[in-house]
Amino acid sequence: MSSCVLSPGISRKRTIMNKLSDGIIKWIKDYYSFSPDAKAIIGISGGTDSSVTASLLVNALGKDRVIGVLMPCGNQHDIDVSHKLVQTLGIKYHVINIENALKAVTNEIQSAVSTDPMLVDAYKTNTPARIRMTVLYGFCAIYGGRVANTCNLSEDYIGYSTKFGDAAGDFSVLSGFTKTEVRQIGRELGLPDMFVEKIPEDGMSGKSDEERMGFTYAVLDKYIRTGEIDDPSIGALIDKKHAANLHKLQLMPAYNPGLPVSK
Repeated sequence: MSSCVLSPGISRKRTIMNKLSDGIIKWIKDYYSFSPDAKAIIGISGGTDSSVTASLLVNALGKDRVIGVLMPCGNQHDIDVSHKLVQTLGIKYHVINIENALKAVTNEIQSAVSTDPMLVDAYKTNTPARIRMTVLYGFCAIYGGRVANTCNLSEDYIGYSTKFGDAAGDFSVLSGFTKTEVRQIGRELGLPDMFVEKIPEDGMSGKSDEERMGFTYAVLDKYIRTGEIDDPSIGALIDKKHAANLHKLQLMPAYNPGLPVSK
């Protein structure tokens, strides 16, 4: 009988990812120590990040405490992947189509700025993500839980997220890991390739994330971790995006009048 022996490098990487997965699961358990019954509410897109986050939540809390919410906008071409994920994990889920909500608000905005359609186009870009977050907090109120943020370090670093949309949440599981590392964690958890290797996309533009960003996740992730990059112009672009979008990760600036506050 033949056997497959892992190289030391691969074996070590898997050991590291196993420890990281265990650490995340413990962190989630500690975070939820405030209540033994509180639920985790998570938006399920079928992409790598939401799939890995959901799997980690199930491992930490059990499937009965994780509520998935599928939120297509009209007809979502890959909605079947989202359905397969919740079925694979065995979690309760709801499907809320946000198309009518988006149309209703967009029509009102269009009426208010009918002389400047460019403003409406800018509005449409991020509004679906903010509507989805509103839906998640609606279920959070119903079930009594916390909303899981599903952004990763790669997206956060260049601001590839919507402020008060997918960048929001009550706790973040993957924000310390690059897209490459998230995929490795997914494999360590035993998720099928259809979830781990799914090409990242926003589901609306018809383009992949990498096409919209102007560089690959592999290039971005290497630059984040090592500072190394082959094309200086890409490095400059990443730096520019990072600087311009730091506000998405920081607390809202607030004027301090210096007045006393009783404790």
